[in-house]
Amino acid sequence: MLKNPRDGLTDKPLEKIAELKQLGHPLAYVGDVVGTGSSRKSATNSVLWHMGQDIPYIPNKRNGGYCFGGKIAPIFFNTMEDAGALPIEMDVSQMNMGDVIDVYPYEGRVTRHDSDEVIASFELSTNVLKDEVRADGRIPLIIGRGLTDRARQALGLSDSDLFEKPQAAEDSGKGYTLAQKMVGKACGLDGVRPGMYCEPKMTTVGSQDTTGPMTRDELKDLACLGFSADLVMQSFCHTAPYPKPVDVVTHHTLPDFMQNRGGISLRPGDGVIHSWMNRMLLPDTVGTGGDSHTRFPIGISFPAGSGLVAFAAATGVMPLDMPESVLVRFKGDMQQGITLRDLVNAIPYAAIQRGLLTVEKQGKKNVFSGRVLEIEGLPQLKVEQAFELSDASAERSASGCTVKLDKEPIIEYLNSNITMFKWMINEGYGDVRTITRRIDEMQKWLDNPELLEADADAEYAEIIEIDLNQITEPLLACPNDPDDIKPLSAVAGDKIDEVFIGSCMTNIGHFRAAGKLLEKLEEPVVTRLWIAPPTKMDEAQLTAEGYYNIFGRSGARTEMPGCSLCMGNQARVAENSTVVSTSTRNFPNRLGKGANVYLASAELAAVASILGKIPTMDEYLQYANDINTMADDVYRYLNFNEMENYTAAADSAFPVKVA
Repeated sequence: MLKNPRDGLTDKPLEKIAELKQLGHPLAYVGDVVGTGSSRKSATNSVLWHMGQDIPYIPNKRNGGYCFGGKIAPIFFNTMEDAGALPIEMDVSQMNMGDVIDVYPYEGRVTRHDSDEVIASFELSTNVLKDEVRADGRIPLIIGRGLTDRARQALGLSDSDLFEKPQAAEDSGKGYTLAQKMVGKACGLDGVRPGMYCEPKMTTVGSQDTTGPMTRDELKDLACLGFSADLVMQSFCHTAPYPKPVDVVTHHTLPDFMQNRGGISLRPGDGVIHSWMNRMLLPDTVGTGGDSHTRFPIGISFPAGSGLVAFAAATGVMPLDMPESVLVRFKGDMQQGITLRDLVNAIPYAAIQRGLLTVEKQGKKNVFSGRVLEIEGLPQLKVEQAFELSDASAERSASGCTVKLDKEPIIEYLNSNITMFKWMINEGYGDVRTITRRIDEMQKWLDNPELLEADADAEYAEIIEIDLNQITEPLLACPNDPDDIKPLSAVAGDKIDEVFIGSCMTNIGHFRAAGKLLEKLEEPVVTRLWIAPPTKMDEAQLTAEGYYNIFGRSGARTEMPGCSLCMGNQARVAENSTVVSTSTRNFPNRLGKGANVYLASAELAAVASILGKIPTMDEYLQYANDINTMADDVYRYLNFNEMENYTAAADSAFPVKVA
C-alpha cells in the first residue's frame, strides 16, 4: 500500500494494522499530504482493503473507511467519495500513529477519545458528503436520488426531503473565469460559480490500461452497453513495453469491449494516452480520464478514478463541485536558453517565493491544491507546447487546468488532427462512427472558430504574475519532490548517472533538440541514456529524419513509445542512482529504488547525458546556443495534413467526390 516507510509503519506494516484493529475501533488513514502518488482507484482499493468494511454478498469488494489529511489530492478525494469513504481535509498535526480519536462530522470537530480536548476542526467539502457515506458512495447516491426524483414526479409527489440538497453557490455578481465558462457551457449555462454542484456534459473521456480493467468492471456494474459520452478512448501505454501475462490478456480483450460500446481503442505500442487524446479534443469542452495527467490543453478536464470515468462514459455527464481558480499570468519575453519546462517549474517557484506553496509536507501550504490552474500570457503557443503547461498541473495537485490560446494554433492543430483521424480509419482503427462524428464536429468548429474568454472582472482565489524577463536560468525540480524548485546555478556540478528523455511531457521537438546535441559526439554518452517518444508517429518521423541512427550511435537505449520509466513500476533506473528526467514527477523510489531524480527540460537533460553532470550556466548555454541556430528545423510539430504518407492514407479513407 505504501512505497515509502512511514512513522510507525517501517517494519511489518500489515501486522501493525492488524494490531491496531484489535483496539476495536475503525481505522483511519491519516497523513499531512495524501494521494499525490498513485491517486486513483488502485490506491483507494488498497486503503479500503485494509481499513474498510465488507459489502454483504459481494466478494472481493469493500467500502467505507476514513481518510484525513492536511491536503488530499483531488482525484484521491473524489475516488474515496465514490467508494463511500469519509475523506476530510483538516489539520492532522496532533494525530499520531495509534491515537484513538472521536470524529464529529456534523459538528466539524475531532477530540481525543473520551475527552473534550479538540485537536482539529474542519468543514466538510460539501454537505452532500454525509449522504454519499450513507449511500455507500457518490455514484449510488446520484443514481438513487435521480430514480427517486423521477418516481415522485411520475406519481405527482413533491420532492423528497430525505436527501441533502447541494448548497447554492454564492453569486458575487462578478464575471466568470475561463474554466467557469467552459463548465457552464457544458451545463447549458453562461458559467458556474465556485462551490456550485453541477453535472457537466463529458465530451471526451479517456481510459488507460492500468485502470482500464477496473473501468471495464465498473461499466459492467452499470450495465453499460453503449457509451453516452461523445468520444471514449482506451490506450495501452503503461503496460505495453513490459507486459505481464495479465497485461497481455488485457491487450487482447479490452479493445473489443470498448469498441463494442462505441469507443476508440488504441493498440499496444501506439504511445501515451494524453499525446493521442489531446488530438481528439474539441475547444471549450469538458472531459475526464482515468489518469492523473488527463489535463486538456484545449478545453478542460477533471481527472477521475475508474468508477467515475465509467460513470462519465456510460451516462455522458460527471458530478462536479466547481472548484475555485488560481490565475497564473505570464508577461515579458522568454530569455536565451529558457524552455517551456522552465516555465512549468516557474509556477511552483513563484508560489514558493510568495509563501503560497511550501516543500515541507508537515503543515504544507499549496495554493493550487483542489483548485483550477488557469494560465494566460502565452497565447501563441502551439497546442503541443500548451500541454506541457497543463500536464504539470497534476503535480500542483490542481483539480484541472486551462490555457488561454489564440485561434490560430488551435486551427492548425485541428486541421492536422482531422487528417490523423482519417488516417486512423484507413489503418483499421474503430469505432468508425465515433471517429467520423468527431471529424464532423472538428470541421464544424473550424467553419466558425470561436473561443470562450474569461471576463475582465472574473474572480480568482489568487493571481500569480510571472515575469519572463526575470527567468534567466533553467529551473529544475530537485530530488525528490516536484515542488522543490531551484535554479540551475544552485545544483550545477551534481554527478548524473542516468538520463530519461520521454513521457507525456515531451514532443517531437524535444527529441530533435537532443539529437542535434548528440550528433556531434564521437563517443557514446558517459551516462545511461533512455529515449522514449510519446507516440509511434513521433518514432516513425524521428526514424525517417535519421535521429534514431544518432540515438543508437550515442549509446542511448530506445524504448517503445509509451510511458517507459515514467510509469514507475516497470523499467527502472539503477538503485541509488542520480537521474535527470523529463518525466512528470520525481516522488521517492518512483523511477528506481533510492534514486535521486531531477526534473528538467529535454535540452538540459541531453546536456547532462553528455557531460555526466548537471552543467553550469555557461556550459548549458554553449549547447543551447547551437540549438537556437537550428530552432526552426528542430521545433517543428506533427502537422499530419502536411505529411504525404498521412494525407495519402486520409484520401484513401475519405476519397474526394467529383461532381
